[in-house]
Formats: sequence, C-alpha cells, structure tokens
Amino acid sequence: MKHSSTITQKELAGMMDHTFLKAYAVPADFEKLCREAREYGFAMTAVNSSPVSLCKKLLEGSGVHVGAAVSFPLGQTAVETKAFETEQAIREGADEIDYVLNIGELKMGHDAYIRREMETLTGICRKHGTLIKVIFENCYLTKEEIVRAARIAREVRPDFIKTSTGFGTGGALVEDVKLMKDTAGDLVKVKAAGGIQSWDICRQMIDAGAERIGTSRAVQIMEEFLKEKEQACS
Repeated sequence: MKHSSTITQKELAGMMDHTFLKAYAVPADFEKLCREAREYGFAMTAVNSSPVSLCKKLLEGSGVHVGAAVSFPLGQTAVETKAFETEQAIREGADEIDYVLNIGELKMGHDAYIRREMETLTGICRKHGTLIKVIFENCYLTKEEIVRAARIAREVRPDFIKTSTGFGTGGALVEDVKLMKDTAGDLVKVKAAGGIQSWDICRQMIDAGAERIGTSRAVQIMEEFLKEKEQACS
C-alpha cells in the first residue's frame, strides 16, 4: 500500500480518475478532460456512458483508460439494465466500469440480490478484460451495511469498491475508507471519491488505504502536490 509521504508524481497521477459527470457536458468538456488526462498521465477519465466512444478516440495511444459510470448516480435500475449498459459501454471502448449498487436492496437486507448484481457485472467485465468498481454511496448507509457490502465484494472480488458517486448527500470519509479496506482486505482495492478537492484530503484517503482517487479536481491536486514537493526541496 502506498503512503502519501513517499509517493511520486507518476504514482499519484496513476491513482487519479479524472472526472466529468455533469448532465450539461458537451464535447468541449471531454476534449479538455482528455487533454489534461494525457498531459498528467492520469489513470482514467470517468464519464457517463454516452461519451465513451468520443473519449476513447481522444485518448487513443495515451495509455489513459476510459471509464464509464453505469446506473449513475442512483443505482435504481434492474440488474439486467445494468448488464446491458455495461456491455454497451465496453463495446464502445470503456476500459473500466464504475456502477452504483442498488442501495435500496442493500438497506432492505437483500444481500442475495446485491451478490447477484455484483456477480453479474463482475462476470461481464472479467469476460472482456475490463476493470470493475462497485459504488456503495456510503452517505446513505450504516456502518453495518458498508461492512455487509464489503464482505460480499471480498467474496465476489470486483477490482474496487468505491465510497461515493459525488452526487449524494456526502462524499468520501477517511473512516469509511479504512472500514472498507479492513473488511475487503487485500482481495479488493478501495477507491475514494466524492468531495476530494485538495491534496491534503487526497493524502488522507491514500494513507487510509485508498488506491484510486476519483475527483473533478485532479489537476488542482497534482499542482498542489508538485508545489509541496518543490517547497520541500528548496
């Protein structure tokens, strides 16, 4: 696990999912997003499923992944609908899928449903060699519910479990990142997202166990990180 005190510029950039998920997004926004992702060497651009093919073209040859948000931001679609959206996004070039689990089903204690959903979408991604992240939206969950979802993930083994969409009533919390990591262990990685607007917050998430950071402020965070490193060397 990386620690913020020793992380390099390249390593930090490789943990960042550069995000633009607004309803009013137009091609110029995606062009800017992808240009910045190329420049800094971010891990991924996170977009809704519609602009995936555009971003794939814009990032061709860069090594930066295109990530599609599925059933975003509410998660209130059927497993079959999520499966269709996932398949479609992959066909159009998505390298990674971030889907929102069915929060209501989890809160009702329907763990078998959550498992079926996770197994279905993870299976699709495995078939295509695509990374998959499961968004919990922790602001709506109790600690016990977070643990239950993380235990299911530990058994199903998606690539990541993720704190938040950034569209709920709250975002990533250090205590939740630690709880998710402690529960899932080394079998599943944790992505922190939602409200990560500075290098200081980002640092806390990394030190709590996050191995990916989702943020619309990736460029700002990198600039703050580089400024800190420059000051430390002067």
